[in-house]
Amino acid sequence: MSDASTTPTTPATGEGRLWGGRFAAGPDQAAWALGVSTHFEGRLWPYDLAGSAAHADELRRLDLLTADDHAAITRALTRIRGEFEDGSFAFLPDDEDIHGAIERRLIALAGEAGGRLRAGRSRNDQIVNDLRMYLADAIAAITTDVRAVQTVLADQAELTLDALAPGYTHVQRAQPVTLAHHLLAHAWGLDRDAGRLLDCRRRLLDSSPLASGAMAGLTLPLDPQRYADALGYTGTAPNTMDAVADRDFAVEFLSAAAMLGVHLSRLCEDVVLWASVEFGWARVGDAFSTGSSIMPQKRNPDVAELVRGKTGRLVGDLVGLLVVLKGLPMTYNRDLQEDKELVFDAVDTLALSLPAVTGMIASLTFDTERIAGTAAGGFALATDVAEALVVAGVPFRSAHERVGALVAECERQGIDITDLAPEAFAAAMPELAGETTADLLDPAGAVRRRNAPHGPAPDAVAGQLAALRDRLAAVPRT
Repeated sequence: MSDASTTPTTPATGEGRLWGGRFAAGPDQAAWALGVSTHFEGRLWPYDLAGSAAHADELRRLDLLTADDHAAITRALTRIRGEFEDGSFAFLPDDEDIHGAIERRLIALAGEAGGRLRAGRSRNDQIVNDLRMYLADAIAAITTDVRAVQTVLADQAELTLDALAPGYTHVQRAQPVTLAHHLLAHAWGLDRDAGRLLDCRRRLLDSSPLASGAMAGLTLPLDPQRYADALGYTGTAPNTMDAVADRDFAVEFLSAAAMLGVHLSRLCEDVVLWASVEFGWARVGDAFSTGSSIMPQKRNPDVAELVRGKTGRLVGDLVGLLVVLKGLPMTYNRDLQEDKELVFDAVDTLALSLPAVTGMIASLTFDTERIAGTAAGGFALATDVAEALVVAGVPFRSAHERVGALVAECERQGIDITDLAPEAFAAAMPELAGETTADLLDPAGAVRRRNAPHGPAPDAVAGQLAALRDRLAAVPRT
């Protein structure tokens, strides 16, 4: 598909443009360049053509098109579809937007009949319809990609159900968990992202804006529900002014996209840490790593870093549209032209990022022995000791202080609680004299004791994994 020059070639009037009849002079070159949108609206052609076909059907139903006119328009729209599909459709310098370009070509192919199609429609309701329909398809594809990331996380979790790992708060070792539990934490966050996207899709398909015209509807007896039925909407807009001014669906999508980006960024941050020499938890596959132009030994997790950086774009797209919308009066204002590039950027960013993350996670190989060796370090079992004292009847406030004092003493000796001699531990915690110190201070035992359904015990994590697999298997077809 060729791009148009931004310099109009028609004479110094507005004649021939969708809006040009009342102007004696054509637009200034700089003003025209500012307003032209064909260079980014090309991807909307399937939806603009679908809306045009539905509109032709409605005009024919009302006898505002003859059967011959309708047939000529239908043939022309089919021809234009083929030109877009094979890349031969050419935007011309005088095409201001996707709607004008398609109408120009329609008239060239269908003659006077093509000009009749404009009756009862406005670019204001056309563009919001095009963007809604585009986003419905884009969200379906993005959600499929999110499910793919969840699936590879589930696959990695299944391989590491019994693999001990330290859990962290404040990037400090906190309590032992399993590696699978950590991986599934990311998968469940992504599950909420998929839900938000699908909720957004349902809402945007609830409300067909067509037959709203510029903002006040039409005197022609067009039936809004017929457009909705033809294009896959479940309902129609309740108010014509709101229909053309509404971009809530775009903000909602960008919000879900930004949140998804944040979750991907957090996952990628973990991969960056895991792949470092300091952690040494995981190795990223060769196909998802890069080297250094000067340091021959380097193995960099660039995919994770690139996706982490892309999140800034997604957050920026959301903020950008909110700022555009915040001061707009009812109804349509040309500022709304900014919505599409922001939405397209978010769609494209996710289309790049999600498959790369899927491949990167699938490529990870974990050093489970090394990870397990750090599961009990950093006094990660101190809470278990405090909770054992509570079971023995000690108030938690006192238990917390006593265990804290014991940790301080161990630090002075340069050892961990797990390194204390059994008699020293018994002297510090006489209430636990009947406990087997080895069992109490065993990280595997500590994880097994955390066996609530949402906890890190292997059996509990197996249940979480099964629940996630069930959800992925039951994903509705969009």
